[in-house]
Amino acid sequence: MVTERKPTFFQSLAAGGLAGTAVDILFFPIDTVKTRLQSAQGFIKAGGFRGIYKGVGSVVVGSAPGAAAFFSTYEAMKRSIPLHDQLAPVNHMLSASMGEVAACLIRVPTEVIKTRMQTSTYGASASSFKAATLVMHHEGIPGFYRGFWTTIMREIPFTSLQFPLYEFLKSRLSIYLDRKPLYAHEAAVCGSIAGGTAAALTTPLDVLKTRVMLDLRDPSKQQVPTLPMRLQQIYVQEGAKALFAGIVPRTMWISAGGAVFLGVYEWAVHGFMSA
Repeated sequence: MVTERKPTFFQSLAAGGLAGTAVDILFFPIDTVKTRLQSAQGFIKAGGFRGIYKGVGSVVVGSAPGAAAFFSTYEAMKRSIPLHDQLAPVNHMLSASMGEVAACLIRVPTEVIKTRMQTSTYGASASSFKAATLVMHHEGIPGFYRGFWTTIMREIPFTSLQFPLYEFLKSRLSIYLDRKPLYAHEAAVCGSIAGGTAAALTTPLDVLKTRVMLDLRDPSKQQVPTLPMRLQQIYVQEGAKALFAGIVPRTMWISAGGAVFLGVYEWAVHGFMSA
């Protein structure tokens, strides 16, 4: 079997940025539908199928640096953490978790703007720039990080499921094919299965993240519910079904997005290494 070369920090950075931008723009309409299904006002009042590209401007700004931060951290941590062979899944979980924390520092501010734009929080005609201005004026810098810990709480379980499963599927497929590295389309299939599985299982955390980001109450001036209280409120007032609102579009877009995201990443990183 051919030995697989490891990408450098800058190769991971560039490939991750390219992969993140490709996915976020390609599947943005599905993400909009998912967000509107999860919003407290309901799908129709949040916009229905109208303006499904609202908020795409903030995604264009944040997707490349966010994905680049994730993959560069992920690859660096994979090489640094001394856990291999039978403990490789633990390595992948820790590396992916650290990658998500790094990415969220960039991603959450753009996610706040995107989520509020998708649900027309500031009116149907507001732009992403206008929304960012309003957040800064009314909430300051902390407003851009509303839901940061909720996002971390969603992303760490998600990546702890997705990346060990992705690496496991790649490893088994490489053994079956007696070839390493895999072609981009083969890695894409592994990414699709891993992403879809993780997405479905973590949907309640995604619902919670959406509700927190759409809550415009100022925590310094009025009491807001804790995360466990929010989950309880959703369950009691709207039923268990509400905790899985948007599970179909979320699973669809992350399954398809996982194929594109990880497929493009593998294609790009191996292209950079062979250049």
